This record gives sequence, C-alpha cells and structure tokens, in this order.
Amino acid sequence: MKIALGCDHAAFELKEAVKAKMESEGHTVIDVGTDSNESVDYPKFGHAVGRTVASGEAERGIALCGSGIGISIACNKVPGIRAALCTSVEMAEMCRRHNNANVVCMGARMISQELAFDIIDTWMKTEFEGGKHLRRINEIEDLDF
Repeated sequence: MKIALGCDHAAFELKEAVKAKMESEGHTVIDVGTDSNESVDYPKFGHAVGRTVASGEAERGIALCGSGIGISIACNKVPGIRAALCTSVEMAEMCRRHNNANVVCMGARMISQELAFDIIDTWMKTEFEGGKHLRRINEIEDLDF
C-alpha cells in the first residue's frame, strides 16, 4: 500500500521510525517531510499528507506532530480527508470501522513509539463496516458551508 507520511519537527524521530516500519512491511512510503528536528510549521505537512491522499497518489496517510491535534486539523482542511487523532488502539479501530479514516494522526509527545506502532497496526488491518456508517460519512461530505 502507498502511505503518505508527514510530520513537524516535534515528531521527526517518530516519523523516521514509522517510515522504517512501514517500508519493512512492504509498503511504499511517500515522505512529505519534514526532514529534521529544526522548527517548522505543522500545517504545511498536514496539508501535504491530506493532498497526497485526496489526489489518490497515496491510499492512506499518517500525520504526526507534538500533540497530534494541529496536524489533524490541518489534514481535515483538505476535501475528502477523514483524519482521526488516535491515542489508543481502540480509537484506531473505531476510526476505521465507523469513520473510514484515511489518515491517522498521533502526537509524538503524547504516546510512546510502541503505542504508535500498535495504533498503526490496528488502523492498517481494520476494515470499514459501511452500512449506517457510510450514510453518516456521506452526510458529513454533503455539508455545504
């Protein structure tokens, strides 16, 4: 699977570990940056993950920042993106099962690398249930502001 991966400076080390994990599992990683732990603004990288997934260049995305909050907001500004901030395996399962989240977001300062890997594993293997959940996703997509 092609995975878009992006982060800010606070999550650079976690991004590099996630990248190595995903590649070792046979996934193609599209790394949209950042490329160091020098201070950068997370919106640029959240938008890049979102655009890469929304365009179809990647099938899913992983976005990381210090808390996971800012980058998840940035990802969700891209039409067609359903980015979910996950701090537990249960949240990762539910965001796929009920919300068909196409981007998972995490905070490198909030969770361990081990938990981040567990969240990713669950998020990658969980299927969308469809049914009433698809109807609800369509309601969100149809909102016109």
